[in-house]
Amino acid sequence: MDMTTVSIELLSSDADLDAVLAIEAESFTSPWTREMYVAELANVGVSFCYLARDESRRTLGFCSFWRVLDELHVNNLAVAHAHRRRGIATALMTFVLNEGARLGAHRATLEVRRSNDAARRLYERLGFVAAGVRRAYYTNPIEDALVLWRERLPD
Repeated sequence: MDMTTVSIELLSSDADLDAVLAIEAESFTSPWTREMYVAELANVGVSFCYLARDESRRTLGFCSFWRVLDELHVNNLAVAHAHRRRGIATALMTFVLNEGARLGAHRATLEVRRSNDAARRLYERLGFVAAGVRRAYYTNPIEDALVLWRERLPD
C-alpha cells in the first residue's frame, strides 16, 4: 500500500466505531466493547480516536488516546491483519504524537505486553523507553505490561 493514499482522521460515526470494534476483535484477546468506547469518547477534549483509511475510505487501523494536562496516554493501537507491516501503525503513532503535542502534551506513555516484540520495536523506533512494569496487567493470557514513556513530543 502506498502510504500517500492513507489518510488519518478522527472517528466520527457509528460506522467508524463498528470498524474499530472489528479491528479490536481480531487484534486483542480482551478487546474493548462498544460501551467502553462510547464512554471514552463521551469524555470530549480528553479522549480521542483516530482512524487510518485507504482511498476507498475503508478503515485500516486506529489509535485511541487520552490527553490529560501535559501527558498523552495511548490506550489502543491496532491495524487490521491484512494491512499490517505496511507502515500504518507508524503513521498513526506519528500523527497521534504530533496531535498530542498540538493539544498541549509534552510527553507520552503507554503499556505494551512484554511478549509483543513487534509493538515494542515500533515504540522504540518512535523514541519510547521502558520505565517500569505492571505485573499481571494483561489477561487472557495473564502477562506483565511494560510501561513505556517518551519525553519531549514534537513541536
